[in-house]
Amino acid sequence: MATDYDAPRKSEDDSESIEALKERVPDKLSGATGDEDSDNPSSFDLPGADLSDLELDVVVLPAQQDEFTCMSCFLVKHRSQLDHEGADGLICKECAA
Repeated sequence: MATDYDAPRKSEDDSESIEALKERVPDKLSGATGDEDSDNPSSFDLPGADLSDLELDVVVLPAQQDEFTCMSCFLVKHRSQLDHEGADGLICKECAA
């Protein structure tokens, strides 16, 4: 028995109209500014703002034994992503492709 994978699927869930679906989903293009930005909930920083008084605490871990730094993209990758060692150094699979 052949199956037509391109045929539209019909189920009981498809009975809801487009209008009903639009009512349930908020309109993101409406320009409503009441919602705060999830990345920056307190304020909006303009480009070029003076951030010299901002102090960041970052913990930098050295490369682990099962990691390497790709000499093409300079990202730290797991050894399973190693493709080959070139003239410049270790190269990951993504850069080798």
